Amino acid sequence: MPTHRSTVIDEAVDTLRKGGLVAFPTETVYGLGADATNPHAIQKIFSAKGRPASHPLIVHLAAPDKYDQIQIDWTALVSPWVRDLSEDALKLINAFWPGPLTLVFKKDKSVLDELTGGQDTVAIRAPSHPLAQELLRKFKGGVVAPSANRFGKVSPTSAADVRSEFEGILNLMVLDGGDCEVGIESTIIDLSSGDRAVLLRPGLITPSEIFTKTGMKIYQPTDMNENKEAASLPRVSGSLHAHYAPNTPLRMYSPGRVLDALSEFPDIKSRVAVAVWDSDSSLSHEGHPSAHFEEVIIPSDCTLFASRLYRSLRDLDQQGWDLILFPEPPAGEKWDGVRDRLQRACLGSGPSSINHVSS
Repeated sequence: MPTHRSTVIDEAVDTLRKGGLVAFPTETVYGLGADATNPHAIQKIFSAKGRPASHPLIVHLAAPDKYDQIQIDWTALVSPWVRDLSEDALKLINAFWPGPLTLVFKKDKSVLDELTGGQDTVAIRAPSHPLAQELLRKFKGGVVAPSANRFGKVSPTSAADVRSEFEGILNLMVLDGGDCEVGIESTIIDLSSGDRAVLLRPGLITPSEIFTKTGMKIYQPTDMNENKEAASLPRVSGSLHAHYAPNTPLRMYSPGRVLDALSEFPDIKSRVAVAVWDSDSSLSHEGHPSAHFEEVIIPSDCTLFASRLYRSLRDLDQQGWDLILFPEPPAGEKWDGVRDRLQRACLGSGPSSINHVSS
């Protein structure tokens, strides 16, 4: 197996060097990769995804080989991409890379405008999936890799998802690394202002975990003085109001309020899939004779829920339901990442989800 895998990775590296696209697994979701220094290759990503050109991409870098190093020297790897690598940035990098944490910096002048959406900032991460690491290490450069799906749709967490997403549209090389472990996109922290670190997208790594490991306080965009500062925060991947969305209408219900969620849809009363926490008792269907409910059990453990969220949404989307109902995630920052994805998925869901509203 290893020799075959190595051949496949060599072929993928060759494809990237020639300006082609390669889909590959990360610990979060599958990415659609292109050489971050090749404007034509980057353009292919935008076309394939149907993604607005103003929407920036994340640069993925390989972790250096750790052999015979007590502490990895990330500076040499990150410096070519950024204007300034602060002590805080290195604290975060040493604590969480490789892993599902993306950092936003003021960009070096050599970084292409095509990948930053014309902004003066660049987003960077080092994915921890062994296959992604091997690909990046052999490629010896940065690879931009948004999620390997059509823009606004549910992100792919398996190679089969990627293939079905681009069937007939793109002759795409897909590296199969099994199912993604984390299942939702990386946490994004903005370090570009220089004075405070701001959370731009929640994910598996939470502000309190960052504080525990590094002593750094992470601010919410709402903490920024006045809206002028908040408005000047960089645009990042996955920040549109409607995103990650199935074609089937999706709504969230509060505890015990399934019927209220249904009343929003006077015409859709036939086949409803209702996701129910594995810790809850069954739904009672009294009082709603016109709807056919089917329960779908979902994990009440937040890490497990995240890892299966997109898988569940994709599967339910393909089963021909008229409506999908999910319970509102519990309060607390460890649920913020999945709550964020579900809210955006609800807004973008349904047949009209092509009409995305920009945030």
